[in-house]
Amino acid sequence: MFDDDLISAARVSKAWPFQEAMKLAKRFNGPKPGGEAVIFETGYGPSGLPHIGTFQEVLRTTLVRRAYEIVASENGAPAPTRLIAFSDDMDGLRKVPDNVPNKDMLERHLGIPLSRIPDPFGSNRSFAHHNNAKLCEFLDQFGFDYEFVSASDRYNSGAFDEALKQVLRKYDAIQDIMLPTLREERRKTYSSVLPVSPKSGAVLQVPVEVVDAEAGMVRFEDDGEMVEQCIFGGRAKLQWKVDWAMRWYALGVDYEMCGKDLTDSVTQSGRIVQVLGGRKPEGMIYELFLDANGEKISKSRGNGLSIEDWLTYGSEESLGHYLFANPKSAKQLHVGVIPRAVDEYWQFRAAIPGQEIAKQLGNPAWHLLRACNDGKGAGDTLPVTYGLLLNLVGVLGADATREQVWSYLGNYVHDASPEAYPDLDVLVGTALAYNRDFVAPTLNKRAPTPNEAAALRELDAYLAQTAPDTSAEDLQTQVYEIGKKEEYGFESLRDWFRALYETLLGSAQGPRMGSFIALYGIANSRKLIAEALEKA
Repeated sequence: MFDDDLISAARVSKAWPFQEAMKLAKRFNGPKPGGEAVIFETGYGPSGLPHIGTFQEVLRTTLVRRAYEIVASENGAPAPTRLIAFSDDMDGLRKVPDNVPNKDMLERHLGIPLSRIPDPFGSNRSFAHHNNAKLCEFLDQFGFDYEFVSASDRYNSGAFDEALKQVLRKYDAIQDIMLPTLREERRKTYSSVLPVSPKSGAVLQVPVEVVDAEAGMVRFEDDGEMVEQCIFGGRAKLQWKVDWAMRWYALGVDYEMCGKDLTDSVTQSGRIVQVLGGRKPEGMIYELFLDANGEKISKSRGNGLSIEDWLTYGSEESLGHYLFANPKSAKQLHVGVIPRAVDEYWQFRAAIPGQEIAKQLGNPAWHLLRACNDGKGAGDTLPVTYGLLLNLVGVLGADATREQVWSYLGNYVHDASPEAYPDLDVLVGTALAYNRDFVAPTLNKRAPTPNEAAALRELDAYLAQTAPDTSAEDLQTQVYEIGKKEEYGFESLRDWFRALYETLLGSAQGPRMGSFIALYGIANSRKLIAEALEKA
């Protein structure tokens, strides 16, 4: 149940999930008539495995779904909703993917619906069934609430037959929408309906004549022979834009978002669903990812970042946090954005309990916790930042172990253990991987200049007289005091801290040095200073 303050604040919130949810609320002027569930949909093409784009679309749709349940609630009860994860597995295989076995077998099945091609992995009934299972496994991993629906099940069972009948009734009107959008050569062979060949089993790209819409009968040429065939029961599928519109019509979809590359499809499919007698869903068109150089990500160029990559170097929650902000702006997606995303997520999560309701509704962590965790975990914190953890691992070197890291964490964290801090233990593992692959190969501790060396000697002298359990705050204060002394000639404290990072840690950026010294230990920190002074 939602209280009145939450509902009122949600309805005027500027956070994008609530803005999207209000479009739906206005669509129905409140809850959907008759108490029906509002249908949210996400699409998946099972010619490949689920990827980071799949995750972002399901996550963002779920954020809007949860927001709608609040803004359209009645008497505090969540408005009913459903999320359909739809697999377009009646598509004919267009090309053989690079990352699968038995490519020769797949080559022989080009054009055949994905759900009717043997599984190259040998574990499922078909190639589509394999990838559909991976999709469900993938979505379950992140705790999404969804209903899986496959095109092949709907086409083959006859569940789409009534909608297909309507497509045939409106065939000419649909063709009138689509033909002007195509090149002249494509117009000659374009058909909204793609019959499945009774000879080869392939999805045919051939002109079609409607013979009897009520019976589902069409006429087309197949390998030089004219064929009359009923399109019901999985003996045809529809062209992409027509298929998308038919799906909206048949399933009653109320909301579906998509990437900018499908802008034209949204326009044409929206017109087609109206011809069918349905209503175009509400939705948001989001921007696509860019690589570290600001260039569009391409599978063929391999300049992207996989979800496996992200989870190797960061956490699930941090990925959700990174995807939350500004979905209508292009994002650079590369490993360099991960550390900041991790720390920002935990900062936002810790802040939730102390925020007034309007601020909470703009907090990414509030939305992410509601999406898959029923809001549990608000206010949780980590005892160290990911940035500080990376600095510790960087000093320990590329061969550092999880046990070593936890040993050092004991200097800073009470009762430090993986069992006591499971979220931190995940980040220990990702920090080790990040350091091994990206930090250690580039570390370069420079020699200190004469004035920097003098400041380091004073810092060392202070640490020599300091108790091992001195607080991070007291250590930080003394570091500040040394850097402010005129005799060392630092133009600003920033120059002093940069010197510490570059000479002790081998990096241009770093943590609060008081926190680092407390974590790494005073004796070990003095060894770092001694190594730096040897180069002076």
